[in-house]
Amino acid sequence: MSYVMVRLTVEDFAKWKPVFDELSTLRKNSGSKGGQLFRKADNPNEVVIIFEWSDLDKGRQYFQSDALRQAMQRAGVIGRPDVTYLDLAGQLSA
Repeated sequence: MSYVMVRLTVEDFAKWKPVFDELSTLRKNSGSKGGQLFRKADNPNEVVIIFEWSDLDKGRQYFQSDALRQAMQRAGVIGRPDVTYLDLAGQLSA
């Protein structure tokens, strides 16, 4: 399994989240297996998402798609998101 970590800043989390949710079917069709959504504790408009992705090539296509680019503009994403493609290297204990 591969992972994708996305770090971005939004104008307003409450405005961004519904647009993010609208893209769930497109993400799923592109190989997303879900993930975890985080907000920075001292700035809730800074977001980190860690997705599980079944096919990293499909993931790359999704993150470079016009549909995603347009949705980010509509949702108020500030600047360019930092997208990092990851392979699991191991599990850690406490």
